[in-house]
Order: sequence, then C-alpha cells, then structure tokens
Amino acid sequence: MNAGAHGKEMKEIVRTVKAIDYQGNEREFTKEELVFGYRNSIFQKEKYIITQIVLNLQKGKKEEIKAKIDKYRQYRKERQPMESPSAGSTFKRGNDFITAQLIDQAGLKGYKIGDAMVSTKHSGFIINNGKATAKDVLELIEYIKEKVYEKFHKKIELEIEIMGEE
Repeated sequence: MNAGAHGKEMKEIVRTVKAIDYQGNEREFTKEELVFGYRNSIFQKEKYIITQIVLNLQKGKKEEIKAKIDKYRQYRKERQPMESPSAGSTFKRGNDFITAQLIDQAGLKGYKIGDAMVSTKHSGFIINNGKATAKDVLELIEYIKEKVYEKFHKKIELEIEIMGEE
C-alpha cells in the first residue's frame, strides 16, 4: 500500500518484495515493478500474498533512533485516537485538500452511526465506541463521503481496504 508518515513512505526503503499468487506461484518484484504511488502499489490491483520484503535501512545510533521513535509515538498519542479501537487512518488525503479538515468543516467530528464514530481527536479516523459493527462503520463511511461531497464537491477516497463480501 506504500504506507507513510512524517513525510516518508515505504517506497523510499523497499528494495524487493516476494509474493505468491493465488495459484501458489512465487514472484519477486523489483522496486520499479511495484509501481508505488500515494497509498498505492501494484498490490491494490493484482492479487498476491506478500511473503518477504527486503528493505534498505540506514545505520544509526541506538539512542538517536530510540529518541526519534519516542517522538513519533508521542506525536501520534497527542493527535490520533490511540486510546480507541480503529482501523487506523480511514481516508486518504486529497490532491488539493486535507480530508480530515473537510470532515471537521462539514461538522462531522463526533458523528455516530451505531457505535461507529468520527473521532473527536482526529476526524480522519473512525473509532469503535463500544460495539460497532462492520455495517455501522461502512454506513458511516458512506455518510461522510456524501456529506463532504455535498458541502465541498470533493470526492474522498478510503485509505483502508474493505475486504470480504458486501
């Protein structure tokens, strides 16, 4: 998916990926074959199970690495709803907008369907406020998409992947 945070993305450190298709055939992909984009790679289009990733990591001093990890952990704790169950950041950023800001401006922070709720800490997250069902979450996602489009004429896209039958 090319996850990223703090201005960095996986595409910067991935060297190769081994994967198997649904028939059991193994394939090794080069970085170029992975066709990385914003929260996207070849694996959103082609069906494979990733079995191995080779990364190019930089050496560093243990204390400096730990300090950076602690800083990022604190940043997330302050700005993201880490205290509540969620699937992580629900929506991608737009090309010319920040989706969480549009959700805020549409007045949806704290909006609930069943026990699924737009986080009051960060509107880009849908949290489980107790006993949210998949149906609650999916209905809330659609409601958010509709309201943001009605108010701003912007189509927002999911960052999470919906799996299974609909």
